[in-house]
Amino acid sequence: MGDYEASTTVDVAANVLFEYLVDVERLPEYLPQMTEAHRSGGDKVAVEAVIHPEGEPERKVSGEAWVEVVEDGKKLRWGAPGPHEYHGELDVDFVADGTSTLTVRLHTDHAEGSSIEDDLEHTLAGIKSTVEKEAAKPSA
Repeated sequence: MGDYEASTTVDVAANVLFEYLVDVERLPEYLPQMTEAHRSGGDKVAVEAVIHPEGEPERKVSGEAWVEVVEDGKKLRWGAPGPHEYHGELDVDFVADGTSTLTVRLHTDHAEGSSIEDDLEHTLAGIKSTVEKEAAKPSA
């Protein structure tokens, strides 16, 4: 069992970052294993991903997760049913004009150690890079 937490500073306003993150269809932009994500009613999200189980060939999987948006406090909670008690929380906090802090907390019974920590850091870096590039694009 493991609980993990990681944070990064993102050079965009907190409301811009939060609006980006609550759009679940954008998950594949910063989660490379995720190939599709679509709201399927209420808090439910249909997802597809490509996984690489150790010692097995890569395969495509699909399932259902849930995502709860908490506007007050700019918080996002998520999870997926299954034997690993996988769920997490994401917080967007104001730092200064045009700067915010993104914190991700994750709980899973599946695995522990540096691979999950590395995945969290990689995910945060992906979000930071994607949203900062998008914010830097000139408006049409």
